[in-house]
Amino acid sequence: MMHLMMILIAVTVAWWLRTSWNAPIGSWNLRWRRSLFLFLFPPLLIFMTANALVCMGTQGKMGGMYTDSFSYVLALICLGFFAILCIQLGFQGWKSVKSARECPQRNLAGRQIRLLQTGALFAGQIGFWQPELVISQGLLQTLSPVHLESVLAHEQGHYHYRDTFWFFWLGCVRSWTAWLPNTEPLWEELLALRELRADSYAASQVDPLLLAESLLLLVTNSPVSSEVCCAALGSSIVGNRLEQRIEALLTPPQPTPEPQIQFWHNFLLAFLPLITVIFHA
Repeated sequence: MMHLMMILIAVTVAWWLRTSWNAPIGSWNLRWRRSLFLFLFPPLLIFMTANALVCMGTQGKMGGMYTDSFSYVLALICLGFFAILCIQLGFQGWKSVKSARECPQRNLAGRQIRLLQTGALFAGQIGFWQPELVISQGLLQTLSPVHLESVLAHEQGHYHYRDTFWFFWLGCVRSWTAWLPNTEPLWEELLALRELRADSYAASQVDPLLLAESLLLLVTNSPVSSEVCCAALGSSIVGNRLEQRIEALLTPPQPTPEPQIQFWHNFLLAFLPLITVIFHA
């Protein structure tokens, strides 16, 4: 009974936190921290609760009450489902990487790229921790050298922040907790902020106006739709997101803050369920 209460408490807290999300306001840094916390903390709390229940097993007592096998099996199913999703998405990512590596390798402005044989306009990082830059033949033929330089700067921003690696894991969390409120809006917000961050990185190295012009060219010309392990200049460009990115590029750039240790300390609260293992006898 006590274990079942732990599950109910974790799900209730996770549900309450997710419902507290509303329309994004404030600076890029504030939006990023708030969205990431509300997206990641609730699943992490549920995940740690399930781990604690598995560690305690089906025998013994906690708080004077006997444990039960139902909550133990439920925790195992929860963790097993997450593992299956990670393997599934990892396989999809591996296929994307394999497909990218079948493209011929070229040297472009001192950078090694994979050349995608298509007339569509595409540039993106594909991979995990060490992604490869994939650029389409159509993009090389369409953009001028200065516009192409701005695209490369944007993609370097994705590489700098390891977006393909971190968003692979965030994508696993998204699939695992699709039943929680506001999962999709938060995911879309994080994707938009990811692109704004890469835009800001590029704007510190090239003319932001050139990047904005390149962005407009790629609005409806991306042949790669998978976001499992792909971070592309034209990803998630729809409606007000495009306006948001163009507006950000045309305003004076603001320095991109580095992650603060204090922010990550908030996530330590999600590990509290593991402390309950001490009181299990």
